[in-house]
Amino acid sequence: MIRVLLADDQTLVRAGFRALLEAQGDIEVAGEASDGAEAVRLAREAVPDVVLMDIRMPGTDGLAATRQIAADERLAGVRVVILTTFDLDEYVFEAIRFGAAGFLVKDTDPDELVQAVRVVAEGGALLSPGVTLRLIGEFAARAKPAQPAGLLGELTDREREVLALVGEGLSNAEIAGRLYVSPATAKTHVSRSMLKLGARDRAQLVVIAYESGLIRPGWHSEAPPGQA
Repeated sequence: MIRVLLADDQTLVRAGFRALLEAQGDIEVAGEASDGAEAVRLAREAVPDVVLMDIRMPGTDGLAATRQIAADERLAGVRVVILTTFDLDEYVFEAIRFGAAGFLVKDTDPDELVQAVRVVAEGGALLSPGVTLRLIGEFAARAKPAQPAGLLGELTDREREVLALVGEGLSNAEIAGRLYVSPATAKTHVSRSMLKLGARDRAQLVVIAYESGLIRPGWHSEAPPGQA
């Protein structure tokens, strides 16, 4: 069973998500929180697989709560998905920097929300549709770098190439096709890059790719910057 914690200050929103998720045979709701502080407390108590986190809540907001959950080593396996009313929201980018696995707009189709929960529970990141990459690209270009550029020096040339492709939003299978390697090899390169860079998941790898200057909005890894 995939265990999900719901964090939203609107009771009706939580009730709707609960009804949708508990109608699935493989998902159960582990708890409900009406603010960020309660979300952090319940996450530590229940240790769910996924937290659906509203970004704007009274008191401790979803951004602060996401940061606390991501920083807690006991919750390393907990994946936070940010819920927002607007698809281009700079707070969403900050949440991804702090460890969120991705985001969903609240009017997402119910089937897509359920599938998103499953993807994140399996360790994936919500980097589709392309609006997520536009969001990260836009705000990463404005943000002060959180990762020193020299950190990429720890990567091999192939790992840097793979990181750039992750930054474009490619899956392991797509990376394998681009580089003419097996999906298992692509996955290994991604995993090693995450370990060396201290990234929690693929979403954070995308942020690092932008913040380090490895790629920028409009660039593509098959061409050097300035030639894309």
